[in-house]
Amino acid sequence: MDMGSQTLIFVYNADSGLVNTLLDIGHKIVSPQTYSCNLCALTHSTFSMRDEWKQFVAHLGCQIEFLHRDELSERYGLRDVPLPAIFLKTPTGLQPWIGQEEINRCQSLAELKQLVEAKPR
Repeated sequence: MDMGSQTLIFVYNADSGLVNTLLDIGHKIVSPQTYSCNLCALTHSTFSMRDEWKQFVAHLGCQIEFLHRDELSERYGLRDVPLPAIFLKTPTGLQPWIGQEEINRCQSLAELKQLVEAKPR
């Protein structure tokens, strides 16, 4: 399958906006073990996306979109979806590609990268 014409949508289990971002930063600093988004925890440092992750997704050979929970709802009408998750955008809508359980099993960025690389497209 030609991934160049497709889009992977990475969805964080967090809401967008400055206030939510500041609350998330505080939560990650004060109580990282209870932070609810493993995708964010693995791919971001306290203040920004990790360079290693930026480089990895830039070389996946497809379009990439990053969304927060509220943006997924606004743009695609999806609610009550277990997050974090990664979707494949198709002409008929979003298809689950990597689910919450798989992402949450990852203990490191290396494991997440391996999961994304190994997943059939």
